Amino acid sequence: MSAPPPTMTDHSSAAASAPTDTTDYHSQPLFPNLPNDVALQCLARVPRSHHPSLSLVCKSWRSIIRSPLLYSTRRSLNSTESFLYLNVRLLNPNSKDATPSFKWFVLDVSTATNNINHQNPNPEFLISVLQAPRQAIGASIVALGPKVYVIGGSIDRNPTSDVWILNTESNEWEMGPKMQVGREFSAAGVVNGKIYVIGGCVVNSRARSMNWAEVFDPITSLWSAVPSPTVLRDGLMHASAVVDGRIYGMADRGGVVFDPSLEEWNPVSKRLDLGWRGRAAVVAGILYSYDFLGKIKGFDVVEDVWKELRGVEKDLPKFLSGATMTSIGGRLLVLWEGKGKGKEIEVLCAAIEIKKDDGGELWGSIIWSDVILRVPMRSSIVHCLTVAV
Repeated sequence: MSAPPPTMTDHSSAAASAPTDTTDYHSQPLFPNLPNDVALQCLARVPRSHHPSLSLVCKSWRSIIRSPLLYSTRRSLNSTESFLYLNVRLLNPNSKDATPSFKWFVLDVSTATNNINHQNPNPEFLISVLQAPRQAIGASIVALGPKVYVIGGSIDRNPTSDVWILNTESNEWEMGPKMQVGREFSAAGVVNGKIYVIGGCVVNSRARSMNWAEVFDPITSLWSAVPSPTVLRDGLMHASAVVDGRIYGMADRGGVVFDPSLEEWNPVSKRLDLGWRGRAAVVAGILYSYDFLGKIKGFDVVEDVWKELRGVEKDLPKFLSGATMTSIGGRLLVLWEGKGKGKEIEVLCAAIEIKKDDGGELWGSIIWSDVILRVPMRSSIVHCLTVAV
């Protein structure tokens, strides 16, 4: 019998939420008769899901588990793991107040997908993340390294230039440098270690015209304008993705593609525009979304053609009401909302292995699928993304 999926109980790992203190790491041995530098490399290779248990062993281990030094060592050893971060918009079905709140959750997907019994993930692996001080409606969300950037959005129907940053290593939020202009529902993507935002603002002033597209450099912590041709500028963007180092942004009519390496702008192809309906994810250079019939399709930007993802139609619903996608470990991860018990909505997740046959057709195999969360009715998935920690 499967264990029930997690509800919205607030709990975070002790290792993630506790303050940083490396005093004991320097003054006490981590392992008897073993240099601390070597012991640190051993601990850095331990999966993050075991960190709460490790922090209970002794004071010196607890100190190093809380330390940024552990995570920098994990990155240098290429021992980081991919986690799914899920942003949910919550509305109280029993309240007349229509003001939404936003909540973040994190899922250890590898633990769930490696469960040979295909049972629900252990609740300790889907945890509630510290809530952001403020999140606007229509914010763009990207991950750069271990940090999640929540960019812009609308507050009281006014576009904001605010940027909030979640450090997934320490589970702490901080306010980042503001953009040059406020924007909502913009296209956003990361290319070569920089964040690009496109559109999301009405070009009705010189400042907005000059800064219709902006780029953020995390080294200098500065936003700067990206020159763009006037003819391609549109307002709100309903979807975006990065494919082969180029940023695609879709507006209500048409869309744009920007190549930062060449500083080159172009309109998207008509075939991409007609077939791209909702949120998308990129796996092995193929952009996946769903069409008006609710079927998942992949777009090959080189061949300029959409192809249906076959082999999954019997096990997945038709996504007529939408779905959210991301890629993790070379697999396509699809999240959607389903009817739960009483006044609840279930959030379901499926991990799909994708292969291309000799004829170029796309075939998917669902390796894991289950309910991962239950939230109050009228709630909805805002965004999901993969973060390496």
